Formats: sequence, structure tokens, C-alpha cells
Amino acid sequence: MGRARAENHNRQSMKNTGKRNTVIPFLIHGDGSISGQGVCYESIQLQDLKNYSVGGTIHVIVNNQIAFTTVPSKGRSGMHPSDLGKTIGAPIFHCNADDIEAVHRVFKMATEFRMIFNHDVIINLIGYRLRGHNELD
Repeated sequence: MGRARAENHNRQSMKNTGKRNTVIPFLIHGDGSISGQGVCYESIQLQDLKNYSVGGTIHVIVNNQIAFTTVPSKGRSGMHPSDLGKTIGAPIFHCNADDIEAVHRVFKMATEFRMIFNHDVIINLIGYRLRGHNELD
């Protein structure tokens, strides 16, 4: 996000319009990390502050429903790892990772929302670990 802010600051369009929408920050989180790492919460809470804004970030949660071998009920208080987005009123899209057409539509909607409203958006991409334990599966 810091790199996107710097890139947008240096772009001519930001100098002319004052908008930070040329470079879009795109963060990929695991379902355990978004609810378990403080930096995720902090970056989301800073999204609308004048001196920290990047014009909205697209957060993608790769939700394999196990996190780091922890079931959801033991790793977070809310039902979904994307519940963090509720604190800032971000739209949250829940999408089946196996439906590639739905994934395409959701990413398109998220990008359009970000460009129009300059606000964070969250995609909860729900899938599973196809070949077992390793989250790289």
C-alpha cells in the first residue's frame, strides 16, 4: 500500500486531479492472517485518513476454511474472515473459488467499485485445500 501511495503521488494524473486512483493496491491474505495479524486491521483502519489514503485497496482473502490448521471457530470471533471489512463499511463479496466466471465478475465489480468510490473492497474467495495440508495447494 505504501508503494502504491508513492507511485500515485508521482503520477501526473494525481498531480492534476488530486485523486489516487492510477495505481491500485491489491493485497492477498490468507483466511487466518486477515483475522490474526494486526497489520491487516491497521491498514484497513487507515484507509480513509488523508495522509495514508491510497484511494482504496482490493483485499482478496484466499479462504481455504482451515487457516493454519485452525478451524474458523477457534481462529476468529466472526462468521467470516472478511468481517473485518464491516468496521469501515467496505463491500464484501463472498465468492466460490471453483466458479471461475463468478470469480471474474466479482473481481470486475470490486475494481469498478474501487475506481468509483476510492474505498477499500474485500473479496472472500472461498475454496478448499485440494491436496491436503499445504496452503500452497
